[in-house]
Amino acid sequence: MHITGIGSALVAGIVIGLLGRWLAPRRRPLGCLLTLCIGIVGASIGTAIGVAIHSGFWIVFVCQVVVAALLVSLFSAAAPKR
Repeated sequence: MHITGIGSALVAGIVIGLLGRWLAPRRRPLGCLLTLCIGIVGASIGTAIGVAIHSGFWIVFVCQVVVAALLVSLFSAAAPKR
């Protein structure tokens, strides 16, 4: 993977992670690094789902955001209360 691929994955991870946090019903502070990781994982899983069902860009994007929102909800529920 080239450096541009890594950079674009980080930017996509930030965007997908923030959209996922915005859509998640529970709002707890997770931190920037965890949001980035959740966004990257959500984008990867959403892309795999979108490719598996042979869909276009927007359907893949929606899958990525929904998976990231589910992951944010999962991590928020598992996070210790402050």
